[in-house]
Amino acid sequence: MLIRKAHGADAQRVFDIRNQAINQQCAGHYPEADLQVWTAGELSDYFIEVVENTGHVAVIDNQVTASGMLDLETGQVDAVFVDPAYMGRGIGRKMMEYLEERALEAELPHLILDSTLNAADFYRHCGFVGERIAQYQSPRA
Repeated sequence: MLIRKAHGADAQRVFDIRNQAINQQCAGHYPEADLQVWTAGELSDYFIEVVENTGHVAVIDNQVTASGMLDLETGQVDAVFVDPAYMGRGIGRKMMEYLEERALEAELPHLILDSTLNAADFYRHCGFVGERIAQYQSPRA
């Protein structure tokens, strides 16, 4: 497996993985109507820009299998998603380790993230500490 900086050409695959992971992993934690809103729409220019600026991807056999975003100015970690067909192989943990290494190289004092309910335990196992449960209002809602 290779983890590398994402390119604009990766954006559609990252978007697809995001939607697949949300639909599969968030089901049961959120109402179906919320998942539909969360995954509605097409790939946007803004999403492509975010992928280009902050995105990283895991690649296995020339196939993008996971994503992770790291804003090197704020320390915000976002969009750590693994293709459901590749879940359970440690790819998410390796992505987090990779993002942490990039943060150390950039001398960031700390990392921050927001988690879905279903991913909170994953981030705790990666060493993150939850401060509170918050409600997120999607701009799509």
